[in-house]
Amino acid sequence: MEDQAIIALFQQRREDAIAACRKEYDSYLSSLALRILGDSADAEECVSDTYWQIWQRIPPDEPQHFKAYLAAICRYFAFDRLDRRHAKKRSAEIVELTEELQSCVGDRSTEEELDLRELGRTLDRFLRTLGKEQRRIFLRRYWFAETVKEVAAHCAISESKVKTSLFRTREKLRTYLESEGYNV
Repeated sequence: MEDQAIIALFQQRREDAIAACRKEYDSYLSSLALRILGDSADAEECVSDTYWQIWQRIPPDEPQHFKAYLAAICRYFAFDRLDRRHAKKRSAEIVELTEELQSCVGDRSTEEELDLRELGRTLDRFLRTLGKEQRRIFLRRYWFAETVKEVAAHCAISESKVKTSLFRTREKLRTYLESEGYNV
């Protein structure tokens, strides 16, 4: 079923909206949550929370990119659950992701000074400056929380090329953020 048809079901408050969404996106959302959480029961709960949340949000929301909309909600629930589960200690993979991007975005005190919405728009503009492959590698690693090995497999390139691309993209991001007036 097409995304617009699924959204229309939600807007009409039809009970089969969630079933249609589940049929189309359950595997995708489950794997996303599982990569973040590493626990299938927690991942399943996050996916269920995601469906409940979109039922609450549509209407009035009318997402243009439904898959990305679902992913953003699912990621929110997954990271929230991870934070609650590991209030003092995050899993090594998530810490690694955070540390990789930390050098580009800055420390906690810098984050508090930034308007996060503007930062989001700035990151969106930055991503548009990247080539298709660089953007895909960057998003798979930092948005979808895939391992370097998974990114390499999805992009049909070597792990070494993924690591090199990520390093160069983080450097470009740091330079871009500095040119936009962010202290990194």
